[in-house]
Amino acid sequence: MNFETALLDFVGGNFFLILVALFIVVCVLLGVRIVSQSEKYVIERFGRLRAVLGPGINLIVPFLDRVAHKVSILERQLPNAEQDAITRDNVLVRVETSVFYRILEPEKTVYRIRDVDAAIATVVAGIVRAEIGMMELDEVQSNRSELIGKIKVQVESAVDDWGIEVTRAELLDVNLDQSTREAMLQQLNAERARRAQVTEAEGKKRAVELAADAELYAAEQVSKARRIQAEAEAYATAIVAEALRDNGMGAAQYQVALKQVEALGRIAEKAGTQTVLLPSDAVDSFRDAFKLMFGSRT
Repeated sequence: MNFETALLDFVGGNFFLILVALFIVVCVLLGVRIVSQSEKYVIERFGRLRAVLGPGINLIVPFLDRVAHKVSILERQLPNAEQDAITRDNVLVRVETSVFYRILEPEKTVYRIRDVDAAIATVVAGIVRAEIGMMELDEVQSNRSELIGKIKVQVESAVDDWGIEVTRAELLDVNLDQSTREAMLQQLNAERARRAQVTEAEGKKRAVELAADAELYAAEQVSKARRIQAEAEAYATAIVAEALRDNGMGAAQYQVALKQVEALGRIAEKAGTQTVLLPSDAVDSFRDAFKLMFGSRT
């Protein structure tokens, strides 16, 4: 009984101190906020924005300030979205897009927009339709990087008031309806056929050119051979003329006699020849030829 009485007396006498200690502990727990590196805290006081707490240890006023929003500042990806668009040449396409963003100023995000993802998706859809509407289908297919750059710039401008930074915008796919695909396939086949015909025509043209070049080359070679032969004959004629000039008619008779001897020899060489024809002056021709031959040696 004495212990219980003493305990009650102690508690009764120090009750106020215990309350003060508990109050201090609660104030410390409520006044110290540790924020992680990937978050920011939006602090309100009586319903109004008081401060934005960054990573680390932060102090607030207990019972007056409260953490109204815990906002992640990590980069986020919107779900892939598809929207229809019509190009400048009236082709219906279905475009699949993806957007990455992060929150830089949480106070703007939480107080100016309710659903951030839905708002960004709506903005992206409108910008994509507007940009594709100013381009033809071939330009959409071939200038994706340029289109993505335009979309990113315009989305950044549109969401700037929400404290958001668009880090990346991707145009994942551009799909066409079935009729447009069939028309493009027919056009592609026609283009391939045209290229094949052009290649075949160019091949035939090249073959004709090569044949003409070959004929021209052959004609040039024949002409060159004839020119060489003519030059040789002219040279031989010049030699004969010079011999006639130096030796007179004797040289001429010698050449005639040699020709006759060569002609008779060719006739005698023919197969089945039984008769040898001799001109009436063959003996004289042989005599003159031998006379000239041996006479020229002496």
